[in-house]
Amino acid sequence: MSILVPPHGSPELKPLLLEGEAKQEEIKKATGLKKVPMTSRETSDLIMMGIGAFTPLDGFMGKDDWKGCCETYSMPSRNGVFWPIPITLSAEQSTADSIAQGEEVALWDTETDALMGTMKVAEKYTIDKEQECKEVFRTTDQAHPGVQKVMEQGPVNLAGAVKVLSESYYPEMFAGIYQRPVEARRAFEERGWSTVAALQLRNPMHGSHAYLAWIAIEVCDGVYIHQLVGKLKAGDIPAEVRVKAIDALVNKYFRRERVIQGGYPMEMRYAGPREALLHAVFRQNYGCSHLIVGRDHAGVGDYYGPFDAQKIFNEIPQNALVLRPLCMDWTFYCYECGAMASMKTCPHESKAVIDENGQYKGGARLLLSGTLLRKLMSEGKPVPSEFSRPEVIAILKEYYDNLEQKVEVKLHGFATGGAAKS
Repeated sequence: MSILVPPHGSPELKPLLLEGEAKQEEIKKATGLKKVPMTSRETSDLIMMGIGAFTPLDGFMGKDDWKGCCETYSMPSRNGVFWPIPITLSAEQSTADSIAQGEEVALWDTETDALMGTMKVAEKYTIDKEQECKEVFRTTDQAHPGVQKVMEQGPVNLAGAVKVLSESYYPEMFAGIYQRPVEARRAFEERGWSTVAALQLRNPMHGSHAYLAWIAIEVCDGVYIHQLVGKLKAGDIPAEVRVKAIDALVNKYFRRERVIQGGYPMEMRYAGPREALLHAVFRQNYGCSHLIVGRDHAGVGDYYGPFDAQKIFNEIPQNALVLRPLCMDWTFYCYECGAMASMKTCPHESKAVIDENGQYKGGARLLLSGTLLRKLMSEGKPVPSEFSRPEVIAILKEYYDNLEQKVEVKLHGFATGGAAKS
């Protein structure tokens, strides 16, 4: 019997990825089926179902579950099991009209032009996209990347059970870090861990991230540094660079028996509080008992308050999740304390002043964030040593230096009429 938390809404994981002979037979059958194109977000959701991260889902949601997720965080088709964000597949009207109810279709990723799975279409329905955006993102502003994705969806949703045939390029591109839930659970159990705190990362690991991870290790058996390797919005640091930077920090500054790294293929929705709940759902499937929830978890811009993602855990039914949030206050480096600190521990309220050369000029609190780190790096400005470890800064500087060189090559090619490529 496992010492870890159970999967969400099910006594066991429900991976939908076919393997071996069953996979080959399904691939052969799919060649004769109508193709339904999927966006990158839909593809990543399909892979999450395939590896069992979205247990207990068995396919893309029908209208009742879409409505339940939006309005009450629940799926009527599964006796009201908690679920915070709809997992749906959209299609153009002409595609939907050509498919009969009960027909099997082939699911194709539009970005890689690859067969990803099959689905037996049980339902075709339309939704109120603005309602979904208001409920999930708390805004209908199309400057929000998640809202933009929903509003660009096809007009018809297709629902039905799926069979997953591919994990795309993730296992190869992120070999050594990409993990299925069953693999993470096995690693936790091999170490004898029963309490595991997940640290969600979509940015390189700066000082505040490390501080939160160290706190979690003090109260749990270990920490699971769980990086998103799916698609991000423009301007975010690519996953392969982030993985390298986090590796450098973890390998030198953490006790190896207390930390495990993993990667998952979901695309960010930037849904703030709602996405924090989705992160909790699939981290429970990965075997985590806790999720570290800090400032502006899964947020973007100014759409959410800094601690809305913590508050939402008090607004859902008490038995919705077995996993519990580890709510952390705003953390920073304090020059007066001479260490990392938080709003709960540090009495010094003045903001630190850093000049254009990255030198400290006075004040106490140096507020750290991935947004600020990206800004400093992209503008070629020095990063204060207190922001992150030198190994991390060196890797990120190399990335931005190469990025700048590519831009210069492109501009030069344009200016001279050449055909420079990168």
